[in-house]
Amino acid sequence: MKRVKLAEIAHARSGDKGDGSNVGLIAYSDRGFEILREQVTVERVKAHFAKICLGSVKRYEIPNLKALNFILGDSLGGGGTESIKTDAQGKTHGMAMLEMEIEVPADFQR
Repeated sequence: MKRVKLAEIAHARSGDKGDGSNVGLIAYSDRGFEILREQVTVERVKAHFAKICLGSVKRYEIPNLKALNFILGDSLGGGGTESIKTDAQGKTHGMAMLEMEIEVPADFQR
């Protein structure tokens, strides 16, 4: 096994959903998607965003797109029109997600 950042096996998109942010994680391959499904859990995402996600984390699977979608509740300080946060719309949360490290088989390639 080896440790890699999520950016090695997926790309991400993110934005705002009211006071929560939406982070879509899209695997580059079917094998990568299986690894995401196993390792990128609600608990791991909550821990990864512990400093900004004050609410719950919800995960949705979209297998036909090889994707997981996460809603990070209470992560935007009131949302785009109310927050004084630099990123009040969650646009950088996808990039932050890609910094999370996971374990993949030693022979894994995108």
